[in-house]
Amino acid sequence: MTEVERPAPGLTEVVVEVRAAGVNPIDWKIREHGYWLTPPFTVGWDVSGVVAEIAPGVTRFSVGDEVYGMPRFPSPAHGYSEYVSAPARHFARKPRGLDHVHAAAVPLAGLTAWQALVDIAHVRPGDRVLVHAAAGGVGHLAVQIAGALGAHVIGTASAGKHALLRELGADELIDYTARDFTEAVADVDVVVDLVGGDYVDRSLRVLRRGGWYVNVPEPFSAEEVAAKAAAVGVRGAALMVEPDHAALERITDLVESGRLRPVVAETLPLDRAAEAHRTGQDGRTAGKIVLTV
Repeated sequence: MTEVERPAPGLTEVVVEVRAAGVNPIDWKIREHGYWLTPPFTVGWDVSGVVAEIAPGVTRFSVGDEVYGMPRFPSPAHGYSEYVSAPARHFARKPRGLDHVHAAAVPLAGLTAWQALVDIAHVRPGDRVLVHAAAGGVGHLAVQIAGALGAHVIGTASAGKHALLRELGADELIDYTARDFTEAVADVDVVVDLVGGDYVDRSLRVLRRGGWYVNVPEPFSAEEVAAKAAAVGVRGAALMVEPDHAALERITDLVESGRLRPVVAETLPLDRAAEAHRTGQDGRTAGKIVLTV
Protein backbone atom coordinates (compact mmCIF):
# COMPACT_ATOMS: atom_id res chain seq x y z
CA MET A 1 0.00 0.00 0.00
CA THR A 2 1.23 3.49 -0.79
CA GLU A 3 -0.01 7.08 -0.87
CA VAL A 4 -0.38 8.84 -4.23
CA GLU A 5 -1.93 12.10 -5.36
CA ARG A 6 -5.69 12.09 -5.80
CA PRO A 7 -6.37 12.02 -9.55
CA ALA A 8 -7.74 15.11 -11.26
CA PRO A 9 -10.33 14.75 -14.02
CA GLY A 10 -9.55 15.74 -17.59
CA LEU A 11 -12.18 17.22 -19.87
CA THR A 12 -15.31 14.98 -20.05
CA GLU A 13 -14.02 12.94 -17.10
CA VAL A 14 -15.25 12.21 -13.59
CA VAL A 15 -13.48 11.33 -10.38
CA VAL A 16 -15.13 8.43 -8.57
CA GLU A 17 -14.64 7.72 -4.89
CA VAL A 18 -14.26 3.94 -4.95
CA ARG A 19 -16.31 1.95 -2.46
CA ALA A 20 -15.49 -1.50 -3.87
CA ALA A 21 -13.20 -2.96 -6.54
CA GLY A 22 -13.69 -6.29 -8.27
CA VAL A 23 -10.81 -8.75 -8.65
CA ASN A 24 -10.27 -10.40 -12.05
CA PRO A 25 -7.72 -12.79 -13.59
CA ILE A 26 -6.35 -9.97 -15.74
CA ASP A 27 -5.27 -8.26 -12.50
CA TRP A 28 -2.83 -10.99 -11.50
CA LYS A 29 -1.76 -11.63 -15.08
CA ILE A 30 -0.77 -7.97 -15.41
CA ARG A 31 0.85 -8.07 -11.97
CA GLU A 32 2.96 -11.08 -12.93
CA HIS A 33 3.82 -10.27 -16.54
CA GLY A 34 3.21 -6.56 -17.08
CA TYR A 35 2.30 -7.14 -20.73
CA TRP A 36 1.60 -3.63 -22.05
CA LEU A 37 2.18 -1.85 -18.69
CA THR A 38 5.53 -0.85 -17.22
CA PRO A 39 5.98 -0.97 -13.41
CA PRO A 40 5.21 0.66 -11.13
CA PHE A 41 1.47 0.45 -11.76
CA THR A 42 -1.74 -0.12 -9.81
CA VAL A 43 -4.01 -2.85 -11.14
CA GLY A 44 -7.80 -3.01 -11.06
CA TRP A 45 -10.54 -2.07 -13.54
CA ASP A 46 -13.81 -3.04 -11.82
CA VAL A 47 -15.12 -0.26 -9.59
CA SER A 48 -18.30 0.88 -7.90
CA GLY A 49 -18.51 4.14 -6.04
CA VAL A 50 -19.75 7.71 -5.87
CA VAL A 51 -18.99 10.58 -8.24
CA ALA A 52 -16.77 12.99 -6.28
CA GLU A 53 -15.86 15.51 -9.02
CA ILE A 54 -16.82 16.28 -12.60
CA ALA A 55 -14.98 18.17 -15.33
CA PRO A 56 -16.38 20.36 -18.12
CA GLY A 57 -18.10 18.28 -20.79
CA VAL A 58 -19.71 15.77 -18.42
CA THR A 59 -23.46 15.60 -19.00
CA ARG A 60 -24.34 12.13 -17.73
CA PHE A 61 -23.64 12.47 -14.00
CA SER A 62 -23.59 14.86 -11.05
CA VAL A 63 -21.51 14.85 -7.89
CA GLY A 64 -23.01 12.30 -5.50
CA ASP A 65 -24.32 9.90 -8.14
CA GLU A 66 -23.65 6.22 -7.49
CA VAL A 67 -21.94 4.65 -10.50
CA TYR A 68 -20.10 1.52 -11.58
CA GLY A 69 -17.90 0.72 -14.54
CA MET A 70 -14.74 -0.66 -16.11
CA PRO A 71 -12.74 2.54 -16.63
CA ARG A 72 -9.93 2.94 -19.16
CA PHE A 73 -9.28 -0.74 -19.86
CA PRO A 74 -6.74 -1.81 -21.09
CA SER A 75 -4.96 1.41 -20.05
CA PRO A 76 -4.22 1.83 -16.34
CA ALA A 77 -7.26 2.77 -14.27
CA HIS A 78 -5.73 2.22 -10.81
CA GLY A 79 -8.91 0.54 -9.60
CA TYR A 80 -7.35 -0.74 -6.37
CA SER A 81 -7.42 2.70 -4.81
CA GLU A 82 -9.63 5.24 -3.08
CA TYR A 83 -10.24 7.37 -6.19
CA VAL A 84 -10.18 6.81 -9.93
CA SER A 85 -10.62 9.24 -12.79
CA ALA A 86 -11.90 8.27 -16.23
CA PRO A 87 -14.18 9.40 -19.06
CA ALA A 88 -17.75 9.70 -17.84
CA ARG A 89 -18.91 7.34 -20.58
CA HIS A 90 -16.90 4.51 -19.07
CA PHE A 91 -19.47 4.40 -16.25
CA ALA A 92 -23.17 3.73 -15.81
CA ARG A 93 -25.48 4.34 -12.89
CA LYS A 94 -25.20 1.61 -10.27
CA PRO A 95 -28.12 -0.83 -10.50
CA ARG A 96 -30.90 -0.21 -8.00
CA GLY A 97 -30.94 -2.91 -5.37
CA LEU A 98 -27.21 -3.74 -5.58
CA ASP A 99 -24.77 -2.61 -2.93
CA HIS A 100 -21.36 -1.40 -4.04
CA VAL A 101 -19.72 -4.77 -3.35
CA HIS A 102 -22.04 -6.66 -5.68
CA ALA A 103 -22.00 -3.86 -8.25
CA ALA A 104 -18.19 -4.00 -8.38
CA ALA A 105 -18.46 -7.69 -9.31
CA VAL A 106 -20.25 -6.90 -12.57
CA PRO A 107 -18.57 -4.54 -15.07
CA LEU A 108 -15.49 -6.33 -16.44
CA ALA A 109 -16.94 -9.83 -16.22
CA GLY A 110 -20.37 -8.72 -17.40
CA LEU A 111 -19.03 -6.76 -20.36
CA THR A 112 -16.77 -9.67 -21.31
CA ALA A 113 -19.74 -12.03 -21.35
CA TRP A 114 -21.93 -9.49 -23.19
CA GLN A 115 -19.37 -8.75 -25.89
CA ALA A 116 -18.72 -12.47 -26.42
CA LEU A 117 -22.39 -13.44 -26.64
CA VAL A 118 -23.99 -10.36 -28.19
CA ASP A 119 -21.35 -8.42 -30.13
CA ILE A 120 -19.39 -11.38 -31.52
CA ALA A 121 -21.64 -14.44 -31.55
CA HIS A 122 -25.03 -12.67 -31.94
CA VAL A 123 -26.75 -15.26 -29.76
CA ARG A 124 -30.42 -15.76 -30.63
CA PRO A 125 -33.29 -17.58 -28.92
CA GLY A 126 -32.83 -21.34 -29.20
CA ASP A 127 -29.07 -21.26 -29.73
CA ARG A 128 -27.09 -23.89 -27.85
CA VAL A 129 -24.39 -22.06 -25.89
CA LEU A 130 -21.55 -23.86 -24.09
CA VAL A 131 -19.77 -21.88 -21.36
CA HIS A 132 -16.51 -23.26 -19.97
CA ALA A 133 -15.63 -22.46 -16.34
CA ALA A 134 -19.29 -21.58 -15.97
CA ALA A 135 -19.14 -20.86 -12.25
CA GLY A 136 -16.28 -18.35 -12.47
CA GLY A 137 -16.42 -14.58 -12.55
CA VAL A 138 -17.23 -14.25 -16.25
CA GLY A 139 -18.83 -17.67 -16.55
CA HIS A 140 -21.63 -17.25 -14.02
CA LEU A 141 -22.67 -13.99 -15.69
CA ALA A 142 -22.37 -15.49 -19.18
CA VAL A 143 -24.72 -18.30 -18.15
CA GLN A 144 -27.33 -15.76 -17.07
CA ILE A 145 -26.91 -13.41 -20.05
CA ALA A 146 -27.15 -16.30 -22.50
CA GLY A 147 -30.29 -17.47 -20.72
CA ALA A 148 -31.78 -13.98 -20.88
CA LEU A 149 -31.13 -14.03 -24.63
CA GLY A 150 -33.21 -17.18 -24.91
CA ALA A 151 -30.36 -19.64 -25.38
CA HIS A 152 -30.13 -23.23 -24.18
CA VAL A 153 -27.16 -22.97 -21.79
CA ILE A 154 -24.64 -25.75 -21.16
CA GLY A 155 -21.90 -25.24 -18.60
CA THR A 156 -18.72 -27.04 -17.58
CA ALA A 157 -17.89 -26.87 -13.88
CA SER A 158 -16.96 -29.19 -11.04
CA ALA A 159 -19.90 -31.02 -9.47
CA GLY A 160 -19.83 -28.92 -6.31
CA LYS A 161 -20.82 -25.83 -8.29
CA HIS A 162 -23.72 -27.39 -10.19
CA ALA A 163 -26.39 -26.43 -7.65
CA LEU A 164 -25.45 -22.75 -7.94
CA LEU A 165 -25.42 -22.89 -11.72
CA ARG A 166 -28.85 -24.50 -11.79
CA GLU A 167 -30.09 -21.62 -9.63
CA LEU A 168 -28.62 -19.22 -12.18
CA GLY A 169 -30.46 -20.90 -15.05
CA ALA A 170 -28.05 -23.39 -16.64
CA ASP A 171 -29.96 -26.04 -18.62
CA GLU A 172 -27.22 -28.70 -18.78
CA LEU A 173 -24.09 -29.16 -16.69
CA ILE A 174 -20.96 -31.24 -17.28
CA ASP A 175 -18.55 -32.15 -14.51
CA TYR A 176 -15.28 -31.70 -16.37
CA THR A 177 -13.43 -33.68 -13.67
CA ALA A 178 -15.49 -36.78 -14.42
CA ARG A 179 -16.40 -36.54 -18.10
CA ASP A 180 -14.85 -35.17 -21.28
CA PHE A 181 -17.18 -32.48 -22.57
CA THR A 182 -16.44 -33.49 -26.17
CA GLU A 183 -18.23 -36.77 -25.45
CA ALA A 184 -21.18 -35.06 -23.77
CA VAL A 185 -22.20 -32.36 -26.26
CA ALA A 186 -22.28 -31.77 -30.01
CA ASP A 187 -23.76 -29.36 -32.54
CA VAL A 188 -23.24 -26.36 -30.27
CA ASP A 189 -23.91 -22.92 -31.78
CA VAL A 190 -21.57 -20.91 -29.54
CA VAL A 191 -18.69 -21.77 -27.21
CA VAL A 192 -17.46 -19.18 -24.71
CA ASP A 193 -14.05 -20.52 -23.67
CA LEU A 194 -12.80 -19.12 -20.36
CA VAL A 195 -10.13 -21.81 -19.93
CA GLY A 196 -7.95 -21.84 -23.07
CA GLY A 197 -5.04 -24.21 -23.58
CA ASP A 198 -6.18 -27.56 -24.95
CA TYR A 199 -9.80 -26.42 -24.63
CA VAL A 200 -9.35 -24.49 -27.89
CA ASP A 201 -9.05 -27.50 -30.20
CA ARG A 202 -11.47 -29.58 -28.15
CA SER A 203 -14.13 -26.85 -28.22
CA LEU A 204 -13.89 -26.49 -31.98
CA ARG A 205 -14.89 -30.15 -32.31
CA VAL A 206 -18.26 -29.71 -30.60
CA LEU A 207 -19.43 -26.75 -32.71
CA ARG A 208 -21.89 -27.08 -35.57
CA ARG A 209 -20.64 -25.92 -38.94
CA GLY A 210 -20.68 -22.11 -38.98
CA GLY A 211 -20.84 -21.88 -35.18
CA TRP A 212 -18.87 -19.40 -33.09
CA TYR A 213 -15.88 -20.09 -30.84
CA VAL A 214 -14.96 -17.13 -28.58
CA ASN A 215 -11.68 -17.31 -26.66
CA VAL A 216 -11.25 -15.01 -23.65
CA PRO A 217 -8.06 -16.09 -21.79
CA GLU A 218 -5.69 -15.68 -24.77
CA PRO A 219 -6.58 -12.40 -26.52
CA PHE A 220 -3.15 -12.11 -28.10
CA SER A 221 -3.75 -15.16 -30.31
CA ALA A 222 -6.64 -13.72 -32.34
CA GLU A 223 -5.23 -14.66 -35.75
CA GLU A 224 -4.33 -18.18 -34.60
CA VAL A 225 -7.79 -18.72 -33.11
CA ALA A 226 -9.51 -17.49 -36.29
CA ALA A 227 -7.32 -19.74 -38.45
CA LYS A 228 -7.92 -22.83 -36.30
CA ALA A 229 -11.66 -22.22 -36.44
CA ALA A 230 -11.76 -21.63 -40.19
CA ALA A 231 -9.85 -24.87 -40.78
CA VAL A 232 -12.77 -26.87 -39.34
CA GLY A 233 -15.59 -24.80 -40.82
CA VAL A 234 -16.50 -22.62 -37.85
CA ARG A 235 -15.87 -19.02 -36.86
CA GLY A 236 -13.41 -17.99 -34.17
CA ALA A 237 -12.49 -14.84 -32.28
CA ALA A 238 -10.28 -13.90 -29.35
CA LEU A 239 -11.88 -11.24 -27.17
CA MET A 240 -10.29 -8.38 -25.31
CA VAL A 241 -13.06 -6.54 -23.51
CA GLU A 242 -13.47 -2.77 -23.92
CA PRO A 243 -15.43 -0.11 -22.03
CA ASP A 244 -18.99 0.29 -23.30
CA HIS A 245 -21.46 2.29 -21.23
CA ALA A 246 -24.37 1.40 -23.53
CA ALA A 247 -23.82 -2.34 -23.03
CA LEU A 248 -23.32 -1.78 -19.30
CA GLU A 249 -26.71 -0.06 -19.19
CA ARG A 250 -28.25 -3.12 -20.89
CA ILE A 251 -26.60 -5.26 -18.21
CA THR A 252 -28.02 -2.91 -15.57
CA ASP A 253 -31.49 -3.56 -17.00
CA LEU A 254 -30.95 -7.32 -16.59
CA VAL A 255 -29.88 -6.84 -12.97
CA GLU A 256 -32.79 -4.58 -12.11
CA SER A 257 -35.29 -6.94 -13.77
CA GLY A 258 -34.00 -9.89 -11.75
CA ARG A 259 -32.51 -11.76 -14.70
CA LEU A 260 -28.86 -11.27 -13.69
CA ARG A 261 -27.45 -11.84 -10.22
CA PRO A 262 -23.77 -11.31 -9.47
CA VAL A 263 -22.35 -13.83 -7.02
CA VAL A 264 -19.69 -12.60 -4.60
CA ALA A 265 -17.64 -15.43 -3.13
CA GLU A 266 -15.54 -13.35 -0.75
CA THR A 267 -14.88 -9.76 0.24
CA LEU A 268 -11.57 -8.52 1.58
CA PRO A 269 -10.29 -5.05 2.53
CA LEU A 270 -8.04 -3.30 0.04
CA ASP A 271 -4.88 -3.94 2.07
CA ARG A 272 -5.44 -7.70 1.63
CA ALA A 273 -5.35 -7.54 -2.18
CA ALA A 274 -2.43 -9.99 -2.29
CA GLU A 275 -4.54 -12.56 -0.45
CA ALA A 276 -7.38 -11.95 -2.90
CA HIS A 277 -5.03 -12.70 -5.79
CA ARG A 278 -3.78 -15.91 -4.18
CA THR A 279 -7.34 -17.09 -3.64
CA GLY A 280 -8.38 -16.20 -7.17
CA GLN A 281 -5.39 -17.90 -8.72
CA ASP A 282 -6.35 -21.18 -7.03
CA GLY A 283 -9.18 -21.32 -9.58
CA ARG A 284 -11.79 -22.68 -7.17
CA THR A 285 -13.83 -19.54 -6.60
CA ALA A 286 -17.49 -19.48 -7.60
CA GLY A 287 -18.38 -15.95 -8.66
CA LYS A 288 -16.17 -12.97 -7.83
CA ILE A 289 -13.80 -11.75 -5.15
CA VAL A 290 -14.30 -8.08 -4.27
CA LEU A 291 -12.11 -5.63 -2.37
CA THR A 292 -13.77 -3.10 -0.09
CA VAL A 293 -12.29 0.39 0.00
